[in-house]
Amino acid sequence: MAEKFDNLEEHLEKFIENIRQLGIIVSDFQPSSQAVLNQKLNFMISGLQDIDKCQKQLNDINVPLEVFEYIDQGRNPQLYTKECLERALARNEQVKGKIDTMTKFKSLLISELSKVFPEEMAKYKEKRGEDGPS
Repeated sequence: MAEKFDNLEEHLEKFIENIRQLGIIVSDFQPSSQAVLNQKLNFMISGLQDIDKCQKQLNDINVPLEVFEYIDQGRNPQLYTKECLERALARNEQVKGKIDTMTKFKSLLISELSKVFPEEMAKYKEKRGEDGPS
């Protein structure tokens, strides 16, 4: 999997470098540099074709739109992952608290029902395979 990304990264780095060089040529353009400019434009086209070929290898990868929003805002996309994990951890704590509360409620309910309906609760516990009060 990493080699797919390495290949794309390599092509992107070459493309960026070519664009940088193209910018230098264009900013100080002289008619005598037309051949070099044409060569760089052709390299740019072939670079885009190489990047497009890499795209076919990465079709199975889905990136959440929020990651692109982070990038557009100038934020580190790794913060998205960090914040997702923090939200998941907080939600996990909430759910754990609810489960603990429900477990305590069940135990208390069975205890109180056993006092009021001892025979019925004994049958219930027998069917459930529970021994003694929970």
